[in-house]
Amino acid sequence: MCLLDRVLAWDAQHIRCAATSHRSPGNPLREQGRLGASNAIEYAAQAMAVHGVLLAGAGRPLGVGYLASVRGVRLHAERLDDVAGDLHVEVQRLSGDDAVILYAFTVSGAGRCLAEGRASVVLDADSSLITP
Repeated sequence: MCLLDRVLAWDAQHIRCAATSHRSPGNPLREQGRLGASNAIEYAAQAMAVHGVLLAGAGRPLGVGYLASVRGVRLHAERLDDVAGDLHVEVQRLSGDDAVILYAFTVSGAGRCLAEGRASVVLDADSSLITP
C-alpha cells in the first residue's frame, strides 16, 4: 500500500511529500467510508520509509524498519478525507544511529496542520524480538 504520490523535497534531515490518496474512496485505511485523522501517522511512517530509501542510495541493501512508538501526537482534525487539496507530509530526523531513528512529523492540508507528533523507527530489528 503506497499512500504518497510524490516527494517534493528532501535532504539528510528532512523530507516533504504530497498525497492525494486521502480523497480516494478506495483508500484501504477508510472505515465506514471515512478516513480518520489518526491515519496521518501511516502517511508520516511512509514518508520516513521513503526518506530512509533515499538516504541509503542506489545499490545499498536496505534492512527492515519498524515503527516502534509514536509520542506527543496531536490531531487537529477529525478526518482526512474531507480535505480538498493535497496532503503535505513532512518529517524531520531529530536524532538517530544505525539502530533507532527519532523523527518529528506534521501532516497538513488546506493551509492548516492536521496532525503532528514524533515517532521512533527501529532499523534492522532482530526478527526474533518481534512477535506477530
